[in-house]
Amino acid sequence: MAPVVQLSSAVALLGRFPALAGVDLTVDAGEVVLLQGPNGAGKTTLLRVCAGLVPVVEGTAVVLGSDLVVDPTTVRRRVGYLGHGSGLYPDLTIAENLRFWTRAAGIDLGRADGRADSELTEVTVRLGLDGRLKDLAVARLSEGQRKRAALAVLVLRRPELWLLDEPHAGLDRAGRDLTDQLIGDAAAAGATVIMSSHELDRARSVARRMVTVAGGVITNDTISPDMISPDMISPDPISLVANDPSAPAATDPTGPGVSDG
Repeated sequence: MAPVVQLSSAVALLGRFPALAGVDLTVDAGEVVLLQGPNGAGKTTLLRVCAGLVPVVEGTAVVLGSDLVVDPTTVRRRVGYLGHGSGLYPDLTIAENLRFWTRAAGIDLGRADGRADSELTEVTVRLGLDGRLKDLAVARLSEGQRKRAALAVLVLRRPELWLLDEPHAGLDRAGRDLTDQLIGDAAAAGATVIMSSHELDRARSVARRMVTVAGGVITNDTISPDMISPDMISPDPISLVANDPSAPAATDPTGPGVSDG
């Protein structure tokens, strides 16, 4: 089976600055990889390259079989990228945002068979966004509630590759625990997860592999002998099986889960 991510001598620029200065990285299906390193090391740029949001100007970059040097946009509907912002429309409610952004990604939550409404309800309940909260405008939400709503979009999209930039930031302990369970559920369902975090003890409990980034290059790559802790996998997980990659996307989405929001 081909790797999910295959970068070779990859260089990416922010302006004229080489945020990635020759990265070599291979990630196989089902792995949970933690990117660690100081601020400015290139972790966010690496995640955004894998999401098709930052071009590779030298070297090679193939993600989910798509050549990102040729066309970085082709992979976007198959990955979920959660950045530092929520990417949600502030004037729309949580429920309206979930329906809008999943439809933009080619997933119809308006199917007439009733399964879509059931799926939407399941996700909002699991993320603590049910009841009257789902009908509140995003502008009225706390930072933690916005992060949960952005996570809900990602879950509903069921991407094959999860790219999480500081996913625990802005969440209380219950929210951080829930995020860890979602990561465990995604990996158990066959998805691949690459995440960055400064909460290393917590992140290491869900990641089997630790990759250190410094100065735009990978300086260390360590595989833990321990798999994801069973405590990090929900006993009643949401269906996180990836969508059929051959399904057509309605648009080139730019919301939570597919942009830096």
